[in-house]
Order: sequence, then C-alpha cells, then structure tokens
Amino acid sequence: MQNQKAGRVSKILKDLHQSKKKGVAWLIDPDKCPMKDSFITKYDWVKNSELNLIFIGGSQFNNNNFHDVVDFVRQIAGQIPIVIFPGSHIQLAEGADSILFLSLISGRNPEYLIGQQVAAAPKIESMGMEVLPTAYLLVNDGEITSVNTISQTMPIPNTNAGLVRDTALAGYYLGMKYIFMDAGSGSKSPVSHEVIEAVKNNIPIPLIIGGGIDSIEKLKGAYEAGADLVVLGNSIEKDPGFLAEVLDYKAYYNLCLNVN
Repeated sequence: MQNQKAGRVSKILKDLHQSKKKGVAWLIDPDKCPMKDSFITKYDWVKNSELNLIFIGGSQFNNNNFHDVVDFVRQIAGQIPIVIFPGSHIQLAEGADSILFLSLISGRNPEYLIGQQVAAAPKIESMGMEVLPTAYLLVNDGEITSVNTISQTMPIPNTNAGLVRDTALAGYYLGMKYIFMDAGSGSKSPVSHEVIEAVKNNIPIPLIIGGGIDSIEKLKGAYEAGADLVVLGNSIEKDPGFLAEVLDYKAYYNLCLNVN
C-alpha cells in the first residue's frame, strides 16, 4: 500500500541537507498533550508558521489512544507534516504523515535495536505511511533521562566523539537514511558541537539533533556545528513562547545564508 503523502517528509529533510538551510521540529509528548480547546487556541498560529515538522511520541506513553492525540494535533498542524517519533510499537496512527523507523544503535538492547521494530512493521505496512529509516543515538554528558531508563541503555558520552562517529557510520553502512542524535528529554547537556561536527563531516545524510536545546545560543551552536534539523520539546513545554522565538531565529539564520 502506498500513501499519497509518501516522500513528503524525506523531501523536506533532503532539501534541508542539500541546501544547507536549517529546520525546526516541535516534539509533542502525548503524555503531556492536554487535548483541550485551550491548547488549540494557544497554538492555532502554528499552522501558518514556518515550522518544518511536528513530531509526536514519548518513551513512556503506553495508552491505546495515540491516534486520538495525532488527530487532535492535526488541528494545529494544518499542512505541516506530522511525524511519529515512537517510543514503542503501539505508538502508531494512520493520521500521521510518516514515521521515524528508529533503531537505537547507541545501545545493545535487542528490544530497541530490532524487537519493537518487528512488532511495528506489519502495522506500518497496513497503514501505508512514509517510513524514514533512522539511526538513533543517545549522546550527552552522562545524564540518565527517561529514554535511558525505558530502553535500559546508556548514552554515549559527549567526550567520545570518535565512538559516536563510528556508531553513526555503522548505521549509515547498514542502510539507514537519517541520523538522529538525542541528548534525551529535559537533558541539561545537549549533544556537543564536537560530536555534531564529527558526524556531519563524515556521514553524507540528513542529521537531526534533539535534547537539551533550551536557548537560542544552543540552537545556534547546533546549527553551526552541522545540524540540519533541530528538535525541541521540553523547552516549549516550559515556555510556549520559545517556539515563536526559535522560528524567528531560524528565518534570520537562513536569510543570512542566502545573503552570504
């Protein structure tokens, strides 16, 4: 089965990577999405913004109403693609445009290397959504976040850029088309500039960076180090106005690229 929206998100990521322009994705945790009119009112402007993607997912969400969350978020997304960022095989919904088909290659827990993926594969096939094969790496300064606890794996230290680079390279050689390096939700230490540069300079596929980016200074650092797309979640939960601030900065950054 082929979804009519197939290829849309991959094109966005490919265009960012090739043009060297920068993108922003907003990660909405289904556990924290209130599904109330007040939420829609607060973020109704988003559908007319320059937000590139909306991710939906969370490492701890185990309810069976994931599709309700996706349908609810669609009301503020408009034509902005919704991408599932799954914490488990139950986080699937036909209303999404695509799914990050993640393999947690920074860890050695088979459940998150291939187990959850096998459980999800036939469901994804029946839905016909766009699939984005993604190498997923946890990288920070040693903090234990919710995704570490759930996956029973440890992050690769920011101080070991060589190991991160080699791990990402292995994912590329395995045929994965995207690299997602994540410090973890609420992390105080984002993926370091050295790590981002090491991967960016050696692996020729789109690079997604998330976790710990709670200021324009950190966003700028990730962009300058080589991130194609930056994912923001916890920082927007704490300060809803931060999303608009980030989008304004992204527009300014990309304008400067055109001028230069």
